[in-house]
Amino acid sequence: MCRIAGIVSKSGDKAQAMQRVKAMCHALQHGGPDDEGFFADENGLVFGHRRLAVIDLSQNGHQPMADFSRRVWITFNGEIYNYLELKAELLALGAVFNSNTDTEVIIQSYIYWGTGCFAKLRGIFAFGLYDVQNSRTYLVRDSMGVKPLYYHILNGTLSFASEVKAFKAAGIVTEENPAWRMRFLAFGHVPEPETTLKNVLSLRKGTVLCWDNNKETFNISSYSNNIVSDTINNATDARDAIGAALRTAVKRQLLADAPIGVFLSGGIDSSLLTLLAAEQKHEQLKTVSIFFNDKAYNEAAYQEKVNSLIVGQKHAHLIEQHHFNQHLPGIIESMDMPTTDGINSWFISKYAQQDGLKAVLSGLGADELFGGYPSFKRISLLKSLQQLPSAMLNAAGYLLGDRYKKITYLAHSGPLALYLAMRAIFTSTEVAKLLNVDEKQVNQVLYNADSLPDKMLSDKQLASWLETNLYMQNQLLKDTDVMSMSHGLEVRVPFLDEDFQQVVHSISPHLLFDQHQPKKLLIDSFKDVLPEAIWNRPKMGFSFPLQQWMSAHTQISNEEFYTNGYAKSVIRNFRNNKVHWSKAFTVYLTRLHA
Repeated sequence: MCRIAGIVSKSGDKAQAMQRVKAMCHALQHGGPDDEGFFADENGLVFGHRRLAVIDLSQNGHQPMADFSRRVWITFNGEIYNYLELKAELLALGAVFNSNTDTEVIIQSYIYWGTGCFAKLRGIFAFGLYDVQNSRTYLVRDSMGVKPLYYHILNGTLSFASEVKAFKAAGIVTEENPAWRMRFLAFGHVPEPETTLKNVLSLRKGTVLCWDNNKETFNISSYSNNIVSDTINNATDARDAIGAALRTAVKRQLLADAPIGVFLSGGIDSSLLTLLAAEQKHEQLKTVSIFFNDKAYNEAAYQEKVNSLIVGQKHAHLIEQHHFNQHLPGIIESMDMPTTDGINSWFISKYAQQDGLKAVLSGLGADELFGGYPSFKRISLLKSLQQLPSAMLNAAGYLLGDRYKKITYLAHSGPLALYLAMRAIFTSTEVAKLLNVDEKQVNQVLYNADSLPDKMLSDKQLASWLETNLYMQNQLLKDTDVMSMSHGLEVRVPFLDEDFQQVVHSISPHLLFDQHQPKKLLIDSFKDVLPEAIWNRPKMGFSFPLQQWMSAHTQISNEEFYTNGYAKSVIRNFRNNKVHWSKAFTVYLTRLHA
């Protein structure tokens, strides 16, 4: 798990390209504290790499890496969980290896199978691969979009990096994307493929960008091979399939030569992964938990219940107001792009690293698959409301108060309006007020989206699609990666394992989503593992007492810090507990980036 960067420019200044790649890697060193490397080609290609060693900790894992003949070079960020199986196949074909790394397996896979090898990989990854003979560079991102990869193309030059801030640090792009604040104030993040910098884009998940080094042209195509098997209509078969597939995912994601543990919040998902990991690791397993003095957010009792069932090292950390105040500047500095999420990930990653871990398992992804969010129950009602006249919806949003203002998004048609009605921070009217722009301009930006479902889905399937492809993809995964890597920690996500995903997507929706109990099928699949005290409890989520902490923060809650009149009113209402902390924090971050 690492950070990568590179520039490909046949006609560009080669010395400048090296300087810029070095500057990018310097800006990314937090994500790769163990080693640094560079490769420069006489034809104007430069690869850079910052390493976080997790598999094969020796110098044999140094990157950028090439095969013996130096035909193929790679700079790789991620983990390939099925690399041992692929390596066995390649050895049988005559491949020769110099290390025990999964990185070298990608190189040999490409040599023997070409670009078709990308669909064979199971893991979390983003890499740049250079085929010297064919004079082509490939940028590749994993099929679930767990690892980030950004690129910029201008005047025949391709630049890429693991974080947006690297482009600015190297002076490659300094001009802002003029629309990022509108997106941020509405979504609480900057949705893919857009970023905060002009013409710096996120490579979409499951795609490969092929750059012709000679012609300085490119194309982007999907390599994913997500073939769903025959539909499972029997509940017993569904439970058996889920049980076997998740155990396989956990087993292979525990593979590491460095210390690995589990984030244990006390909820269903993290508790289940902890117990399944304990079946594999036994006394070597480490758990990392966070707890609070505030009873409304404290899950210590549930964490202790799970910890009592396993043998291993258990680490629990108390977080209080003064910790939040002390570390908030560092948290904001760690954000690659402004986001309302990630504070929780920053803290638990910090403690996991302090507890000696280099990699952890996270329960991220289960809610999206099995209907764990309130959106799965609300979406049918919202779709009905979407049929009402827009004037009625706008009036209702105004009359019902701050909590229900988002209903005004339903005046627009389509799935994106449904998502914004469920998850938006500010309405388009409010965004316009906060930025002193025309609301029509805001709507043009917000609804300029092409990544929406292209097939008919049931209401719950649509909720799952929106939560997976918009909320999880743009916010949870992005923030988890950035915050964990700011501490040199790798986060693995078994629920997003490609093979597990295919199993779940093969299950009939009437089995997958229960009308009354969220995540019932997942719970029933592991009734022999999960204690009832864990699954038969109110859902809390991995939440912090941020309403109180931000209210007590002297700058966030200081009305005089803000210059915009509407922003001042938001903060005033926040101090009076009439506004959710996410609105205050979004306004605060926007002000910091003014």
